[in-house]
Amino acid sequence: MALSLDTTLEIAAFAVPAVIAITTHEAAHGFVADKLGDDTARRLGRVTFNPFRHIDLVGTILLPAILLISGARFLFGWAKPVPVNFHRLRNPRRDMVLVAAAGPGINFALAVISAALLHFTPVLSPGPAGWVGLGLIQSVQFNLMLAIFNMLPLPPLDGGRVAMGLLPNALAIPLARLEKFGIVIVLGLFLLLPYLGSKLGYDLDPFGVLIGGPLQWMLDLVTWITGHSTGG
Repeated sequence: MALSLDTTLEIAAFAVPAVIAITTHEAAHGFVADKLGDDTARRLGRVTFNPFRHIDLVGTILLPAILLISGARFLFGWAKPVPVNFHRLRNPRRDMVLVAAAGPGINFALAVISAALLHFTPVLSPGPAGWVGLGLIQSVQFNLMLAIFNMLPLPPLDGGRVAMGLLPNALAIPLARLEKFGIVIVLGLFLLLPYLGSKLGYDLDPFGVLIGGPLQWMLDLVTWITGHSTGG
């Protein structure tokens, strides 16, 4: 059955901001690494904001779609990781922090830009204004969610790499050893633990503490920066 135009536009209002957010996040890592001495990503053609060079079928398309359809409390995903050889950076420990922070940093910038563009939707006719506005609102929320999620202090997430670069070796080395289990721990926290809690009759969902609270604070910050009223 063919999708109606309204349904197609609604799907696009969710999908386009998500793909841009996820792929731009990875491109930012490669761009900063290249500027700091490691040209690995550039030589592989990954220092580009062309989303098709970064899309991962599962992480960029299927997982966010499944979470959206299932009514999950938040969406997340990933693109193909941009390869970075931290030993080639001019100052490996410091520059690792900068490369890792670039992804969440660009997501925050995209959220601010999207919120600012909402000021211009009234000049559009009512139909396009509605869909463009919905896409921009989704862009603000998804980019902030992606930034917060990635800044959780657990490798291989960006927050884990930032922590490894800032902590003394006595703490950074044990944290680095968790990297091979990092994604399993994250999926267990946000998918398996809430599911088990619902079956046992307990609220075991860490979303509110780890994502929900910071998200509301960041939304308030973005609305203030861009001159919107609260919730605007």
